Amino acid sequence: MEKRYSQMTPHELQTEIAGLTEQARKAEQMGIVNELAVLERKITMAKAYMLNPEDFIPGTVYQIDGSNDTFHIEYVNGVFAWGCRTSSPDQEEALPISVLQEKR
Repeated sequence: MEKRYSQMTPHELQTEIAGLTEQARKAEQMGIVNELAVLERKITMAKAYMLNPEDFIPGTVYQIDGSNDTFHIEYVNGVFAWGCRTSSPDQEEALPISVLQEKR
């Protein structure tokens, strides 16, 4: 039975990310787009569990990785930051903390 990311040690998470990255590389080479997308999401989630949620401060605006958009955190629940993109302030959503970066 596989462990949940929340139950893994940092070393186990790093090993999982390495394995998923290799699978993603192979899926990309074979042109399996949907499998690549799933693996990239898993990598993002595993990375989120390696971060400290307390480092992400409600009321702060962060840059979204891979996007020109920014994200205003209302609150953090586990490894998800809840809030709004600055481009759509009326729509609340949750993002894994691993996709948020200090605003440039």
